[in-house]
Amino acid sequence: MLSKSGRGISLLRSAILVAVAALIATLFTAPVAQAADGQITGLAGKCVDVAGASNANGTPVQLYDCNGSNAQRWSNSGDGTLRALGKCLDVAGNSTADGALVHLWDCTGGANQRWTVSGANDIVNPQANKCLDVQERNTANGTRLQIWSCSGQSNQKWNAPSSGGNPSPGGFVVSEAQFNQMFPGRNSFYTYAGLTAALSAYPAFANTGSDTVKRQEAAAFLANVSHETGGLVHIVEQNTANYPHYCDSSQWYGCPAGQAAYYGRGPIQLSWNFNYKAAGDALGIDLLNNPWLVQNDAAVAWKTGLWYWNTQNGPGTMTPHNAMVNQAGFGQTIRSINGSLECDGRNPAQVQSRINNYQSFTQILGVTPGGNLYC
Repeated sequence: MLSKSGRGISLLRSAILVAVAALIATLFTAPVAQAADGQITGLAGKCVDVAGASNANGTPVQLYDCNGSNAQRWSNSGDGTLRALGKCLDVAGNSTADGALVHLWDCTGGANQRWTVSGANDIVNPQANKCLDVQERNTANGTRLQIWSCSGQSNQKWNAPSSGGNPSPGGFVVSEAQFNQMFPGRNSFYTYAGLTAALSAYPAFANTGSDTVKRQEAAAFLANVSHETGGLVHIVEQNTANYPHYCDSSQWYGCPAGQAAYYGRGPIQLSWNFNYKAAGDALGIDLLNNPWLVQNDAAVAWKTGLWYWNTQNGPGTMTPHNAMVNQAGFGQTIRSINGSLECDGRNPAQVQSRINNYQSFTQILGVTPGGNLYC
């Protein structure tokens, strides 16, 4: 039986152990503090801060008590960068190694200045596939920030604006600013509002898997769309001589809108009477009798593109949606859309055009393109 003094020592030890356990739990599981006025808050409720409020190249970026100064005001310009004092958050030396420090630097558009804010509150540099990290989980003012393999620990959790500007009301991973950046010369028919209105028809699109996968799928869809339409310039197929060729009269329903009515339209250039019939049936729209809706209604046009993307294998073995979600690679989306004419060496220039679009759009969205780009 413990003496009175022994019980006192035991109780003191227990209290110390409880306090230590609470501290450890806080370090690993504490919720991320809410940010205000452009602040990025993290460990111990402290802010991402530019040392000395200097905008000189190479100025350290550190953890510091939040004070509302300009050294702690970060903006997201919509191009994947995080900016303070007119310069960008930059991984020193373009490094991808664990422990590479971050600092402030002139904005160059380089991959070492691209950041994605995930739904799990990670700030990720896609080039390195590593997270913004507080060294040694140290909460002291002046602790340097670095990149490190993502671990899910609290020293890598931040409250910050979503990467790429304001998302759409429906949560689409591509902001309107990014959409405009991707399609600077687009036809006014192809509205961002039309695209976001169409998303409800296929809610799994760009909304399945990790934040990276969601952005990769959105980039893949828009890259193929860009190729099909000349950068969202063309609403209808340009070669009118082809128009009479898209009526398969062997189908029991025939071509009630006319022999030459089923030419390519919309973002994926929907063509053939059987595709108009299938898309219309799936969407609850009579496109067999009124195929012109695809060239007159932006939301309908986008829905036909999403219908093909999410439900049709085409000449491939999987839908483009499944190709991206299951990480089969961008090349399989090309195969599903036009593989019989482009893949396996049939038209490498067309394949490369689609890949170039995809790489450009993933850069805008701040994600890596992944592997298996070719078909």
